[in-house]
Amino acid sequence: MDVSALGQARPWTLPWWKPSADNRWTFRYLVSIHLLALIGIILFPVPGWRIFLLSLGLIMCGGLGTSACYHRALAHRAVKLNWIVEQLLILCAVFNGSGAPSTWVPNHRNHHANSDTVDDVSSPRHGGFWWAHLRWVYQWQPSSLKKWVPDINQPKYLIWAKLQPILILLSIFSGYFVGGWKGFFWIGTIRLVYILHMQMFVNSLLHLKPGLPEGVDSSQNIWWLGPFQVTAWGENWHGNHHAHPASARFGQYWWQVDIGWYAIKALEFLRLAKNVRT
Repeated sequence: MDVSALGQARPWTLPWWKPSADNRWTFRYLVSIHLLALIGIILFPVPGWRIFLLSLGLIMCGGLGTSACYHRALAHRAVKLNWIVEQLLILCAVFNGSGAPSTWVPNHRNHHANSDTVDDVSSPRHGGFWWAHLRWVYQWQPSSLKKWVPDINQPKYLIWAKLQPILILLSIFSGYFVGGWKGFFWIGTIRLVYILHMQMFVNSLLHLKPGLPEGVDSSQNIWWLGPFQVTAWGENWHGNHHAHPASARFGQYWWQVDIGWYAIKALEFLRLAKNVRT
C-alpha cells in the first residue's frame, strides 16, 4: 500500500521504536541480533582466522544472492538465471538475512517507481538517514505483491517466506556447532549485523544528497564503500544503477569493480544465465 493513499501521518513521523503491525517480528529480530552482536564483540573481540573466513564466505555467498539474484535478476529482470542457480542464490540471500524474494523484490520495485518522493519506500530525503538506513524495514507497510510483482507471485518464490524463520534460526545458531560460542556470535549475529548495515548503506548513504527538489534522483556512486561492502558485490555504484536500471552491469567503467557482474558473465559463459542486459 502506498503511503500517499493512507491519508495519515507518514511512517517516519512515528516513534522509532514503534513497528508497523506486519513488521513486529522483524523489529524483534533486529533488536535481538544487535544485542547479541554487541555481547559477542565484548566477549570475543577477535574471532580467529578460521571463524573469520567461514563468516566471510557466508557473507560473500549471501551478497551474491542479494545482488545478482534478488536485485539484477528478479527485481529488474536484467538477467535470467538457470532455475537451480536461482533457487540456490535465493537460499543464500535468505540465510544472509536479506528477507524472502516476496518482500525484497516488491519493495525494490516500489522504490524505483517512487524514488525520492514521499512514496519512496526508503527515501532519506523525507525520512532522514536512519529512516532510509533501517527504520523503513520495520515501519513501512509491505509493498503489494499483486501490484508490484505479479511475476514473483508463484509458489517457487512464495515458499521462501515460509522457510525464512527456520533458515534465520539456522543462520544464527549454526556457528555454534562449528566454533562454539565464538562461532555462534561471529558466524551468527555479528555476521548478520555487519551484512545488514552494509546492505542498508545502499538505501541511506548512497541516496544522501541534500537539497534536491522532489523526485530528482539522489543516487550516487561511492567508490570507497566497495571494499567494505563485500555483502553487496558492486552495489556501491548505485548512481550508475539508477541511471541504467535495466542493465545487469553496475560498474560502467573498467575501474569500477563489479563482482556481481563478473559472476553473471561467468554464469552466462557456463550457460547458466541468459538474456543478460548491458
